Amino acid sequence: MARRPLPRILSNGSAQLARSRELARTAADSATDVLHPLITITRGLRRLASAGRRRWVDTPKERRGALLLAVAAVLLAVALAPYGPLLAVVALMAAAAWHGRDRAPAAPAGPAPGQLQRLKSLYEALVPYFSASDDPEPLYARGGDWGKVFSEYEFDGDGRLAHLVISYPAYFTDAEPDSRARIEHLLGAKCGRGREYHFAWDEEANQLTVRVLAPLSTDIAAQPFVTAPGETVLGFTDPTRVQRTLPLTHGAHGEERTDVPPVVWRTGVRSTEPHLLAVGQPGSGTSTLLRSIALQALHHGDVVIVDGGGTGEYACLTGRDGVLAVECALSGAVTSLEWAAAETERRLAAASKAHQAGDPPPEDTRRPLWLLLDRPSVFTHLAAADDGTDPQSLLQAPLRHGRAANVTVVVAEQFDGLDALTAPVRQHTRARVVLGPATAGQLESVLGAPPHTTPVEQMPPGRGYARLGTGPVHRLQVPATPDPYDDATSEAHRQAVLDLLPPRTTPADEEPGPVPEAVRLDKAATEKVAAAALAAETEMSEPASAPPAPEGAAVAESSS
Repeated sequence: MARRPLPRILSNGSAQLARSRELARTAADSATDVLHPLITITRGLRRLASAGRRRWVDTPKERRGALLLAVAAVLLAVALAPYGPLLAVVALMAAAAWHGRDRAPAAPAGPAPGQLQRLKSLYEALVPYFSASDDPEPLYARGGDWGKVFSEYEFDGDGRLAHLVISYPAYFTDAEPDSRARIEHLLGAKCGRGREYHFAWDEEANQLTVRVLAPLSTDIAAQPFVTAPGETVLGFTDPTRVQRTLPLTHGAHGEERTDVPPVVWRTGVRSTEPHLLAVGQPGSGTSTLLRSIALQALHHGDVVIVDGGGTGEYACLTGRDGVLAVECALSGAVTSLEWAAAETERRLAAASKAHQAGDPPPEDTRRPLWLLLDRPSVFTHLAAADDGTDPQSLLQAPLRHGRAANVTVVVAEQFDGLDALTAPVRQHTRARVVLGPATAGQLESVLGAPPHTTPVEQMPPGRGYARLGTGPVHRLQVPATPDPYDDATSEAHRQAVLDLLPPRTTPADEEPGPVPEAVRLDKAATEKVAAAALAAETEMSEPASAPPAPEGAAVAESSS
């Protein structure tokens, strides 16, 4: 059944609501400014009335008659005097305006003593970098005025800088990455370690804006995302970096709802970055990212998983509808990737034949096929030891022609195995993700550009950076998608993953049993697929037919 397009309100409704709230807030502020005198007088009249009532209550009963007589005499005198009522009204309004003024204590004119000391020490630390001996009027000098260079500053509740605008001389080499990196490292150390800072360099105005970034939310669990076919949510980032938000539930039990800006990766025929490489330290969350991608891919396509780690973190996907294979052994990985390479060539031949005939591509060539490889370098070492086939060598066809054949390759590797990745994998995986702690050099070598924030030493799982092609570097928090069979997984996150899993299917000639460690493709099925692809290329008069589905040719075997 064809899927109906999502209502437009689901994609941009939150943005319209945000703009409406902003317009309402602006109108309220303008009305408050216009009606401020009336509000002040009304507040003063209320305070005068309250003071008069308190005076009446405090007056003894035997003196209330004399008080009423005195008030009546005053009112009579005012009424009989020339311009008396007018003068009385003016005096009453003046008294109300005086008593209705804002009595809140005025904010201090300057920073507190502790804050002042921080600004002075930061100014002195910047002097060696922003000063020159031949400058006749230096902005930075020993014992100089910090107020000339720090035009804006803001402190948090702990007394540390949260926002700062720095002016620097025009001769500073702000176009050189090394010069910027020295200043950013210094500011990160002087303003307080353990926080992430965003640096915005304005070369035209010679100003640097430093802002402390709020930590990204880590309690967003796996859930159905409001995306179109061909869109995959890698994680979530800062609201200032993207122009789109997604409605999500978060919290311990998913009781809170909010709109969060996502990092959306687009795949398919029109994608500019059809393949992805994720790198991280052990325990950084690369397997979590692959599980999250697999659960989203199963909504519209088929998935083949190759687990080089052999830890069984993808056992929950074994036998599920749409999961063609979950391989944990070298022989199974080679067989699966051989079939994937033959399937890529078959799709190309079928699509080319349809294009030459002026027909749309066959339906079986338009269904996405995902190849997810976790730590393929392990199989590379095993293949070299046994003089076998390296599974990475079978990825050349899916990597080179994956965009046209609707085949997407996702590779997750650790930093210690990054050198074992082949040249085609490095060349064609232009969407990059780095998770976990990493140095500035490691981030730049993987992403191709340094991030505009300072990396921190301690990061939660799934926390890192993402860059799609030549786009900007985004901070990233992967949604919590743990292994539901892990005993350390919380019940809420386990149930969230189980709810997204497709139903489990078993072959007709087998009884349902325990989940095998891997589903291996039969060698005869692979040869049959190759023969079908060769027949499709030679018989040009017949329409292209799909090869046997891998799940039909799969044989459940236990592999180690």
